[in-house]
Amino acid sequence: MKDNFQSKGVTSQVVLGLLVILMGLLFLLDNLDLIEIRRVLSFWPMVFIIAGTVKLCDTQSRNGQLLGGGLIGLGVLMILDRMDIIDFDIRTLWPLFLIGAGAFVLYKALDARRAGPTASLKDGTGPGSDVVDVAAILGGFERRVTTQNFRGGEITAVMGGCSLDMRTASIQDEAVINVFAFWGGVTLKCPPDWTVVLQGTPIMGGFEEKTATPPHSQKRLIIRGYAIMGGVEVRN
Repeated sequence: MKDNFQSKGVTSQVVLGLLVILMGLLFLLDNLDLIEIRRVLSFWPMVFIIAGTVKLCDTQSRNGQLLGGGLIGLGVLMILDRMDIIDFDIRTLWPLFLIGAGAFVLYKALDARRAGPTASLKDGTGPGSDVVDVAAILGGFERRVTTQNFRGGEITAVMGGCSLDMRTASIQDEAVINVFAFWGGVTLKCPPDWTVVLQGTPIMGGFEEKTATPPHSQKRLIIRGYAIMGGVEVRN
């Protein structure tokens, strides 16, 4: 699991770095009077494409891939509208988000039904599962983890909030949680005998740790990922 997270993290950081450099070059050209800043600011939906690309490069689940692709698609549609290539009015088409959310819920329900009663232990949807794979989109999500062999997973919050209570759980050695907060927040509650290591990247957001460091602890919780105009908080 560690190697997979490390390879994914490097890829997403490279993509993110290149996109930030591109934005910097655009603003530099504006300062040199080669382009107009109004034209640059009109392409603000690029933030959705950037966030979606980072999520695609940093995810290991189907849910993360669907979310990343959806953010990229939304950004592309909004930019094409601003270029007068298509007519995309989000105020008229916002019910599509409800349709998409309903379709996603149905997909998850049918997938869990096909997988059988043990599906929640495999896909991270049950409190006793060893891994987590949760997402909050335009809403809130609260989960309690009770497993004594927690191994990590993925947590995504897009314009919503996720809260994971792991105070009754345990780690055998080390666990890695990959977080992605885009205009949202993630709160992690862990036992006092866990050593928390933050390796996240905040982009106009923040990572905050409010835990007491236990002496000689062999249980390590590593937090990786991105907070894009959002926040991640870890506390006891």
